[in-house]
Amino acid sequence: MENKPIIDVVIPAFNEENAVGKVLGDIPWDLVREVIVCNNVSTDDTARVAEEGGATVVDAPIKGYGNACLAGLARIAAKAKKPDIVVFLDADYSDYPQEMHQVVKPIIKDGFDLVIGSRATGDLERGAMTPQQIFGNWLATSLIRLFYGYRFTDLGPFRAIRYDRLLEIDMQDKTYGWTVEMQVKAAKAGMKCTEVPVNYRVRIGFSKVSGTIRGTIGAGQKILWTIFKYL
Repeated sequence: MENKPIIDVVIPAFNEENAVGKVLGDIPWDLVREVIVCNNVSTDDTARVAEEGGATVVDAPIKGYGNACLAGLARIAAKAKKPDIVVFLDADYSDYPQEMHQVVKPIIKDGFDLVIGSRATGDLERGAMTPQQIFGNWLATSLIRLFYGYRFTDLGPFRAIRYDRLLEIDMQDKTYGWTVEMQVKAAKAGMKCTEVPVNYRVRIGFSKVSGTIRGTIGAGQKILWTIFKYL
């Protein structure tokens, strides 16, 4: 890969007006070509704050984490010059965007296809993940190791992937299964995958998934279904 790869960033966002500006403020802008905030039916000022922070805002008119990510990828697909790497991270300021250098480094320097930012091996702030999230990550990654032979420790949202390999796996999930679909499909395709430790803090605002019983159960079911779907 060239010394200065083209990197685009995709940030799905639903009602994150209080956090997305901080996320954008911590992004290493010298590293990236464009930051795309995917406004997923927000009813607050997420779009305005994101634009003021320097991001390109695209609308994802149907709710769902995967739908938002797919809207960002549609923006990238329309470009004449495609990126070498796509980075995904969340808009709630739980990730540390300044760690992007270490997330993309294994792709640039060592030829990896997919890099997962692992919260399990990084510094996890007390209360940043619920016990059910921690258990769910352990269960999902254990099943991936058992059935697909790939060792992951996390399904974390902060990740980087070569754009050509991203096209190859043809992402489809529109809701909670987005992250695990990427890892399972990468494993099935025999991609060169690795993890780097990333830090993780208590998010700003209220989680729309882990903050509710319905969201937690729905996400868990979708993640498990996705793992078995691609066997």
